[in-house]
Amino acid sequence: MSTEESVPPAPAANVLDELTWRNLISTSTDEAALRKSLGAGPVTYYAGFDPTAASLHIGHLVQILTLRRLQMAGHRPLALVGGATGLIGDPRPTAERVLNSPEVVAGWVERLRSQIEPYLDFTGSNAATMVNNLDWTSGLSAIEFLRDVGKHFRIGRMLAKDAVSARLNSEAGISYTEFSYQILQSMDFLELNRRHDCTLQIGGSDQWGNLTAGIDLIHRVRPEQTVHALATPLITKADGSKFGKSEGGAIWLDPTMTSPYAFFQFLLNADDAKIVDYLKVFSFRTAEEIADLGESAATRPQAREAQRALARELTGLVHGDLAAGRVEEASKALFGGGDLTGLDGATLGDALAELPKAQLPRGEHTVIDLLVATGLSNSKSAARRTLTEGGAYVNNTKVTEGESATVSTSDLLHDRWILVRRGRRQLAAVELVGE
Repeated sequence: MSTEESVPPAPAANVLDELTWRNLISTSTDEAALRKSLGAGPVTYYAGFDPTAASLHIGHLVQILTLRRLQMAGHRPLALVGGATGLIGDPRPTAERVLNSPEVVAGWVERLRSQIEPYLDFTGSNAATMVNNLDWTSGLSAIEFLRDVGKHFRIGRMLAKDAVSARLNSEAGISYTEFSYQILQSMDFLELNRRHDCTLQIGGSDQWGNLTAGIDLIHRVRPEQTVHALATPLITKADGSKFGKSEGGAIWLDPTMTSPYAFFQFLLNADDAKIVDYLKVFSFRTAEEIADLGESAATRPQAREAQRALARELTGLVHGDLAAGRVEEASKALFGGGDLTGLDGATLGDALAELPKAQLPRGEHTVIDLLVATGLSNSKSAARRTLTEGGAYVNNTKVTEGESATVSTSDLLHDRWILVRRGRRQLAAVELVGE
């Protein structure tokens, strides 16, 4: 994998200090006891990921990178992709999940495994292990599940979970299937404790009820065991909304679902007020490097230096350094900072896909037509004004011919696209189609 890992592995006893500085600890069961356990020797720990979609999204990187940070400190990670819990789905606060077929879920399990594996080291004394909870649930009968696991749960405590109570008080209600999800997740911790001596579960703060339910189950079944839970905070935007969403939906890790260019641009557009927080969570840069970038964001926000550093590092981490370099060049080129003709067709297509677009038949067109067709100008008279004032650009070249300016197939980028710009920042793409 590729990453700018300028932070050396933290000593095992101090990894909690590293996580605390990076604002990665929302709450834990007993921080003093957990610190002592981490300092005493390698701890086996896990995080779970349910295959409820064909890809993980950028929000999942919080857990994936926390797994990696703990492994860098000498501890042993288990990454669980839930082939069983993915068939059920964690209850959402609003409505019942649509159940996917076993075949679809099995395919998604493999896709998620392949997305997680590059971030972990599967060699050495603290080698990572991938696990699937279908391994210990597929042969379990309903009677065994109810007698051996279900009897340890109290309905009152289960009803108190936020997602469950929200659904109970809604018109949708909640099915017994989703209500049972927390039992299945708790059983994961118990089985990993039995099979791998796993004593720590990490997850998002919205999973805290499920994390503590797993601890309660282990205390009942294996009272001699000391186990811990650590919750990371939910990452938000400056307006309080969940980080990882754009107007087009989630920012996926799969490049066919969110292109590397769109991934890069999402990070490049991060709020100045939150960029230091994002660097701490998603970057492996040192405190000094992050402080310098934070200073740049505060004093020279127009340079976007901190955002560009995060976008370059995280895009390289997820999609590889080669792809990160290509999309960074594309990002610069779109705004006149590079050579559009030097971009490969796929990268240019991904970049232009993020812009307003218009299709016109192949042939000659006036720049006025392009400005109006793309919506950069709301009328031909407004387009004429833009041309007269020298504010129109085609493929990053300023249009100087005035109202008579035209474009044709000879101006096409990769025999398909024309980039139109009004002023410094208003961009659109025109695709010429047909014979």
